[in-house]
Amino acid sequence: MDVFSFRDRVVQDYGQFSRSFTTIRADDIREFVDGRYGDEEYWPSPLIQLNPSFVGGGCIGELVEQGLLHPECQQIFRWGKENGEGQELQLHLHQLESLRIVLAGGCAIITTGTSSGKSIGYILPMVQRIIEAKENGDTSKRIRAIIIYPMNALCNSQYKELEKYLCLGFPKGSERVTFARYTGQESIEEREKIQNNPPDILLTNYVMLEYILTRQNPLDQQVIRAAQGLEFLVLDELHTYRGRQGADVAMLVRRVRQRLSPDHKLICIGTSATMASEGSADERNALVASVASKLFGTTIPAENVVTETLERVTEGEHPGQEELRQALEGKALTGDVESLRRHPLARWVELKLGLRREDDRADGKWVRSNPRAFREAADELSTLSGVGVPPVLRTGR
Repeated sequence: MDVFSFRDRVVQDYGQFSRSFTTIRADDIREFVDGRYGDEEYWPSPLIQLNPSFVGGGCIGELVEQGLLHPECQQIFRWGKENGEGQELQLHLHQLESLRIVLAGGCAIITTGTSSGKSIGYILPMVQRIIEAKENGDTSKRIRAIIIYPMNALCNSQYKELEKYLCLGFPKGSERVTFARYTGQESIEEREKIQNNPPDILLTNYVMLEYILTRQNPLDQQVIRAAQGLEFLVLDELHTYRGRQGADVAMLVRRVRQRLSPDHKLICIGTSATMASEGSADERNALVASVASKLFGTTIPAENVVTETLERVTEGEHPGQEELRQALEGKALTGDVESLRRHPLARWVELKLGLRREDDRADGKWVRSNPRAFREAADELSTLSGVGVPPVLRTGR
């Protein structure tokens, strides 16, 4: 698919739809409206933002050597296993921070960007604790963790990801950690399988969990009995639980805690890419911790809010006008990776569209830059370099 042609077709179809309700017969008015549509004033300019690089937290094997993880984790957490043995997973620093908090028995809120591997931040410590418990003689068949998703689509996606880690590389029936989905999509046979052979991890949504807790259906009641002594409760996409729905979920969590974890040892984990954007980093973390504490019905300290730690991949300061001009008027970017790291245009793109200093302090940690209009970014680059903006960039296509 040509994404740019697709974008043009969407804009054209929207224009035809929005104009189909009226017929303009006056020539001057029609010309005026045609001009506004031609200038694309009825839809915003595309936004641009870079996906930054995360500071590494080491590989699974290193954590096994340190005694933080069981050796089985080195076999489980590998990517590309569908094509063979795969490669060992390399963690981001925020995943390691979450792992340490949860393994120490603390609740955690993971507030890192989209595609930052938030799920590994809670799946990894879950798997570690489950394997560890079984190694120590706790081989009872029961539900030890419940993960709640706001939409079945997210649940289905996570189910496939868990298959890659927990199923691939193990003969069927000999998986070290088991999981199942219980969202209302399942057949009677699948539900009975959960009843007769409870998984370690249950994936569900808050509506179905409410049903399981309240319905008198024997199958549902058996699932609840299998979850006695629940150790982990995860709320994915925490920011979606607000207003009346947030109050409903908060009450549901309290019923789960009372019914399934009366000893108050339940470890609660929340994830969200967007929870708070105003104030300093400390103020944002305090606000996130306060909201999460209300949802989970337990005290979560601000230091247990895990944020992403980013790093630069380019080298050097902001490029000057002459550097940018020569870079734009010269040949296309070529050469090795190290040359690209120092290239003026690469530096400008990362420092303007990818990263910025937190709270605008010179010594602040790197955080994501806010998305910017494509045209605005192109105009700024043109002003700085003295090189005119090509028409294709000015239209934002």
